[in-house]
Amino acid sequence: MSGTASNVLFILSDEHTRDVAGCYGHKIVKTPHLDALAARGTKFTAAYTNCPICVPARASLHTGTYVAENACWDNAHPYDGSIRSWAHRLKAAGHHTMSIGKLHFRAQSDDNGFVEEIVPLHVVDGEGDLLGLIRRPKAAKRGGMPDLAKAAGPGESTYAAYDRNIRDGAVEWLTNHAARQTKPWCLFVSFVKPHFPLIAPPEFYAMYPPETLPMPRLAGPNDYPKHPSVAALRACMNYDDFFTPEKVRVALAAYFGMVSFLDDNIGRVLAALQSAGLGDSTRVVYSSDHGDNLGTRHMWGKSIHYEEAAAVPMIVAGPGVPAGKTCATPVTLVDVYPTIIESVGLLPDAREEKLPGKSLVEIATEPYDPQRVALGEYHAAGSITAMYMVRKGRWKYIHHVGYRAELFDLESDPGETMDLSEDPSHRETLAAMEAELRKRLDPEAVNARAFADQEAKIARFGGVDALIKRGDFGYSPAPGQKPVFATRIEA
Repeated sequence: MSGTASNVLFILSDEHTRDVAGCYGHKIVKTPHLDALAARGTKFTAAYTNCPICVPARASLHTGTYVAENACWDNAHPYDGSIRSWAHRLKAAGHHTMSIGKLHFRAQSDDNGFVEEIVPLHVVDGEGDLLGLIRRPKAAKRGGMPDLAKAAGPGESTYAAYDRNIRDGAVEWLTNHAARQTKPWCLFVSFVKPHFPLIAPPEFYAMYPPETLPMPRLAGPNDYPKHPSVAALRACMNYDDFFTPEKVRVALAAYFGMVSFLDDNIGRVLAALQSAGLGDSTRVVYSSDHGDNLGTRHMWGKSIHYEEAAAVPMIVAGPGVPAGKTCATPVTLVDVYPTIIESVGLLPDAREEKLPGKSLVEIATEPYDPQRVALGEYHAAGSITAMYMVRKGRWKYIHHVGYRAELFDLESDPGETMDLSEDPSHRETLAAMEAELRKRLDPEAVNARAFADQEAKIARFGGVDALIKRGDFGYSPAPGQKPVFATRIEA
C-alpha cells in the first residue's frame, strides 16, 4: 500500500473515446475540468476497456475479472452481484460505498455491494438487450438504424436530465454526508453522457459550429472495414448509411457538446469535494466504460477493438499520485478494483491476489513497463465470432476466432491504418502476441462458452423469431423512461 488511506471519488462516463479531451491532445473539444484533473494527477495514455460495450465492461470494472471469467458476455448477461465486487469488499470492511447513476447491472434488488444506489440505471426488465444474443449464423441487424443520424443535433434529452440528477445527487452527498464518515469512503458517480442519442444541450452544442469541424478519420470511399468479422459487425449496425457529410458534422458537434456538458458536470462535483474540505484526503479516478467510433471507418457506436472504441481516458489524482505525469504503461478497467482496495487502506486477500489487475497508483509511480499486457474481449451484438485484443508495448493484436488476426504498430501507426499480420517480417511478433492471449485464456473455448450461454438464453425466450419480433430498444432508458422498441430488423 502506498501512503496513507484516502477516500475515493470514482467518476465514470459512458462512451467517452479517449482522444476527445483537451488533456489527451484534442484541438477542438473543451474539457477544462478534466484537463485540470490530469494536470494535478497522472494521465494514462494506453488505457483500455476490457470489453467495448456497456454491460461486460462494467462487470469487469466492478469485479476486477475478465469477461471470460465473469461470463457477462453481452448486454443481456448483466452482473447480478454473485461475484464479489470492490463495493462488497469495502462494505464488509465497514467502508461506506455509495453509487449514484448508471450501473447497468441486473437489478437494484440484487446485492450489488453498495450501501445505497441512488437513481440507478439497470438493464431493461432485468434481462437487457436480447436481440444482441443472435450472432450466428449471422448477427441480427439492429432496428432503428436511421434514428442515430435523424436525432443528432442540439436539444434536451432524458439522458441530459438524468446526468443533471446524478450531478446534483453527488454534490448533495459530498456536501452533507461525506465528512460524517468515520472510515475512508468510496463514492461511485456514473454519468451516461456522451452515450448516444447524439443530442447535446443547446448551450454546449453551440460551442462547436458544425461547419467548422473536420470529417472523421478514415471516412473515404476506400476506408470501409476490410476484415470479414469487422465488416460483418458494421453491416449489422450500419448507422453510417444514414449520415450525409453535413449530418456527420452535426453529430460530431453534438458529441463534442456532450463531452463538454460531461466536463461541466464533473467540474461541479469536484468543486463540491473541495468545498467540503475533502480534496486533500480523496483520490479521484476518472474513466469511461468504452469509446465511440464517431464515423471512423464508416462506423458509429462501439463494439470493436480499434483505438477509437477500445481506448478510454484514465486519470487518477490525489494523495500519493504523481502530479503532472503521463503514464504509457497499458492499463484496463480491471485495474480499478485493486486501486480502490489499496486507496481505502485494505490489503488484498488471497482471492484478490489472483486477480489480473494492479493498483493504478502503483503503476503510476513506477517506470514504463513494456511487458505489461492489456486484454480486451468482445462476444456481443453484431459479432459473428469472438474478438480479442492484446496490447503490449507498441503492438496491438486482435484475434478473431476462425479468421485471420490483425496486428498494428501503434508507435508508427497510431491510427491503425496498416495491418501487419500477413507481413512475413512480423511473423514472430504475431506469434508472440497470440501466445500472450493464450497465457490468459483459451480463445476457442471461451468463444464456445459464450455462444452456448447466448443460445440457451435465446431458447429460453422463445427462439430467434420471437426475439426478432420483440425488436430492439436502441439504448437503455433513463430511470422513469420506457424503452421504445424498433422492429425494422432482419435475421
